[in-house]
Amino acid sequence: MIDTGTDGHVHTRLCKHARGEMEEYVKSAINKNLRQLIFLEHLEEGIRYFESTWLTDGDFAEYFREGRRLQERYRGVIDIGLGVEVGYNPDRCVELLTRLAAHPWDRIGVSYHFFAQESRHLNMVSRQRVNLDALQAAGPEQVISTYFRTLREAVIQLPGTVLCHLDAVLRHLPGIRFTDEHYFLIGRLLDAVAEKKMAVEVNTSGYTIRNEQFPAVALLKETIARSIPLVAGSDAHRPEEVGRHFERLPELDKLLSS
Repeated sequence: MIDTGTDGHVHTRLCKHARGEMEEYVKSAINKNLRQLIFLEHLEEGIRYFESTWLTDGDFAEYFREGRRLQERYRGVIDIGLGVEVGYNPDRCVELLTRLAAHPWDRIGVSYHFFAQESRHLNMVSRQRVNLDALQAAGPEQVISTYFRTLREAVIQLPGTVLCHLDAVLRHLPGIRFTDEHYFLIGRLLDAVAEKKMAVEVNTSGYTIRNEQFPAVALLKETIARSIPLVAGSDAHRPEEVGRHFERLPELDKLLSS
């Protein structure tokens, strides 16, 4: 069910929290015998955060210039896609739609990273204590419920093709457990994904973080029960991470088929 010849989610130094040039990622993908590599650089709008972890319009202009050059340079060797991981901000939906309409994306990944709190945002998938402590104080159950409700809104409002980070909320906060309400919200989210005919990403960075892919097996079974396709992404932030842990995906396929 999962194509291990395509890595559909990689970042580069353009997002300011990864390293490596686009061509280094392409060469790494070729060395790992991948047929396709899709860049999925971050787009955010109106986020009040202490650091910028996304691309500006100028960055995206550079992204497309270099991406087109690489597509021509490696034509017939590997298929290179130029996509975007758009982080949803419900207060800036119009602006996000305008920026998305400015480019012909090969893939639009939908995510939701930043929790609004008074005059700032907190990163719900960060390992930094400044985020974890504040999110803990805000109440993990409320944060998680907000995450799934808003991610569903993002799926409905944005022209996405892939849902990213289904269950990655508070992934670095110890002892997180989903409640019955959370599972109900996940079901509604997946129903929206199915209605929009989107795919769900199997993010192999989870093997590094928790020795299990994102999303968890139980959620992947709920996904395929709705006939939602699965696509693989490494979420690489370094060239050597392209295709990481893809060798574990055939075993996951067997588990999901059983």
